Amino acid sequence: MTLPTLVSLARGPWSMESGVHGPIVVATGGWLIARRLPDIRAYRRDGSFALALAGVLVAIPLYAFGRAYDFISIETAALLLALVSVAYYYLGAVVIRMLWFPIFYLGFVIPIPGWVLDTVTQPLKLLVSEVVTNGLAAFGYPVARVGVTIYVASYQLLVEDACAGLNSLVSLSAIGLFYVYMLRGSNWRYSMLLLALVVPIAIAANMIRVAALVLITYHFGNAAAQGYLHNFAGMVTFTSALLFIFLVDKLLTPVRNALAPDRPEGA
Repeated sequence: MTLPTLVSLARGPWSMESGVHGPIVVATGGWLIARRLPDIRAYRRDGSFALALAGVLVAIPLYAFGRAYDFISIETAALLLALVSVAYYYLGAVVIRMLWFPIFYLGFVIPIPGWVLDTVTQPLKLLVSEVVTNGLAAFGYPVARVGVTIYVASYQLLVEDACAGLNSLVSLSAIGLFYVYMLRGSNWRYSMLLLALVVPIAIAANMIRVAALVLITYHFGNAAAQGYLHNFAGMVTFTSALLFIFLVDKLLTPVRNALAPDRPEGA
């Protein structure tokens, strides 16, 4: 079950910008589990056969349905449920609770269905389009907007899902979650604050990306903006947003110290 799904993910969602984080999540999620192997061996107990069987009986039909009708989201979610059910039977509830974060983290491998993307990205696309248009107009550029289409000079640009922020939001959330868990996991209040900041950072970074593409189109033409520079702008945007998260974490050191759990006296 696992290998065919990984192949389908590699050929489909992982080859697109919205799923670029998938291989990273699989690799780092496996590492998170591997580093707990001593604890897993120490606390391993057999789980309930009936409960594990119930999970498998739910997962297998869903997996077959998703694979037969090419619903990769259902297929991947069912595979994760089957793996957790089998792991629960052989390792027990204590180990599963111990591995709650790697299991939750691996859930980012599940591709977001297209209808969810369409629903969530529409207001983001409108927001990005409006902010970019108003910002460039303030600097005297001949720019206008109709819905999510931006007009600059004789060119028109459609703000697509890739530029709306959701793709970067999912990837940044996954990597940000891993970063917070590894470095700030003991301070859950600060961790939630830092994760909440991922959303505005991703949206702001993509506003800059769209503005840059509009400027490239205006000064160098549509061919330049839609070619190599379009993909390069996406990589730069993602990297910059990730580095900005690290910078925000550094700047919020006083807040992190204030939200740190109280330590016993003398600790």
